[in-house]
Amino acid sequence: MKRLLPGVLLACFLALPSTALAQRGGQGWSVLAADTMGSGNTAFHGQIGWPGISLGLLHGGSDRFDIGAKFSFNWGREGWVRYTDPGVKFQAWMRLQLIKERQFSLALTFQPGPFFYFNRRDTDVGLALPVGLVVGIPAGSAVMVNLGLDIPFHVYFGEGIGPVFPVLVGGGLEYFVNRNVGVTFNVRLGPAVIPDYDATEFTLEALFGVAYRF
Repeated sequence: MKRLLPGVLLACFLALPSTALAQRGGQGWSVLAADTMGSGNTAFHGQIGWPGISLGLLHGGSDRFDIGAKFSFNWGREGWVRYTDPGVKFQAWMRLQLIKERQFSLALTFQPGPFFYFNRRDTDVGLALPVGLVVGIPAGSAVMVNLGLDIPFHVYFGEGIGPVFPVLVGGGLEYFVNRNVGVTFNVRLGPAVIPDYDATEFTLEALFGVAYRF
């Protein structure tokens, strides 16, 4: 099933009508893709799935730069599918639009912040420094497609896991119910390399959500 997800997303993208891709669509904003909020606009975004629940606010600092904050409660340790340790994460949320064309846009994301995971013996404390590139492709006025490459690097302090280098790819959709409300789905998957243990963990993020611009 996990191996089928990228193929399903690609098939959905290829099935989009060429006329829809040929014209600029969407609602002029997004929380997952590369269209920024726009200066002065703010959106709430809530998500649930694997590895947990996240709640965030994203504000348009300018026409090309968004800044905000995000809180997550996870039951999967940083998306590792073999571990169900509970934890919390507090992150800044930044997005810089690099390119905006008629048929697509490109943005750089950065979401740094501390995290805490609670296992049976003690608490693991670390710092997340995830960066990503996302392409947004409007498909008519109601749908925004995204394709992304994420490198959610993070490091655990003290004796323990140490640095972790995940490389995740995937895509997602935003369906706009109206000009201010969107339903979202996003998936990223790939390996997470743990040099101190000479190990690799399969990592998955698959989240459904709702976005509201106010």
